[in-house]
Amino acid sequence: MSQALLSKPQMRGLLAKRLRIHIFGALAFSLSIVALYKFGVAEPRKRAYADFYKNYDAVKTFESMREAGVFQGVRPKGE
Repeated sequence: MSQALLSKPQMRGLLAKRLRIHIFGALAFSLSIVALYKFGVAEPRKRAYADFYKNYDAVKTFESMREAGVFQGVRPKGE
């Protein structure tokens, strides 16, 4: 009588069904991580570089480093 109450477990196609669910879940998870990285790390970093180089003067930086004596092969002005 107890056999009539219990249904048979699904054995055929169980792995394929579970894999399909897990593949879609993994795809959604990875896409969300990529989006978080892009908008949380990459975009602010690009914006910071753009802001830095907007007002950056390489010649002025070179001159200040030369005056400070950072370079060995370049003499400071006035010597």
